[in-house]
Amino acid sequence: MSVVGKKLSAITTATSAGAASGDSSGSGAPPTSSNPPHPKGITPEYVLKLNKITDDYLCSPDANIYDIDFTRFKIRDMESGAVLFEIAKPSASETGHSSENNSSTAPAVEGGNATSSAIGNEDHANEEEEALEPNAGRYVRYQFTPQFLKLKTVGATVEFTVGSKCVKNFRMIERHFFQDQLLKTFDFEFGYCIPYSKNTCEHIYEFPTIPPDLVNEMIMNPFETRSDSFYFVDNCLVMHNKADYAYNGGL
Repeated sequence: MSVVGKKLSAITTATSAGAASGDSSGSGAPPTSSNPPHPKGITPEYVLKLNKITDDYLCSPDANIYDIDFTRFKIRDMESGAVLFEIAKPSASETGHSSENNSSTAPAVEGGNATSSAIGNEDHANEEEEALEPNAGRYVRYQFTPQFLKLKTVGATVEFTVGSKCVKNFRMIERHFFQDQLLKTFDFEFGYCIPYSKNTCEHIYEFPTIPPDLVNEMIMNPFETRSDSFYFVDNCLVMHNKADYAYNGGL
């Protein structure tokens, strides 16, 4: 199945509120309270109310009873068509190859670039560590050049497989924060996936215009821009991935 992702909610944009409030953190962000207590079952409504990055994962890897497995990820600039980043999970026949086959990096627009480091997927030497770390593969680190923050529209293509169960109302909610300031929220649905299917979906991210002072803060504080990605099937949380970002590549 190949579809274009549907955006369900409007993007929450960053503001420079608090820049003149005397906040000593240097982020220009207004202070935020702690996240609300976890309900017994994590719902889309709950994660949409979170006001900071979660301290831990809100579900275990065992919650993925549908055996959803993301096998390829690509980011491209919609205006120029340039591929900014692409990574693919090696097939079983490729697992004995060197780590250079596990990911690939493509040049970005006007000299930008991106690299990823997935915990537990670096090379053969990490296989034992991955077996001991239940959250291996749920965290990704990206590094981009400052040029990335000037992009207006980006297409993110994901390829994934599902196991023996059909997947109904597959939905992703992604929350991006700089320090404790909400930058944007993306809400997409994948729809219905039949058992044992391989699926491709491109989500279109329309980025807000970020104030120049906040852009500078994000560049000067690498990996303090972070995201939580929550995946729901029929409103039940089945996967939770985390990422952080740096925009100082090439500096």
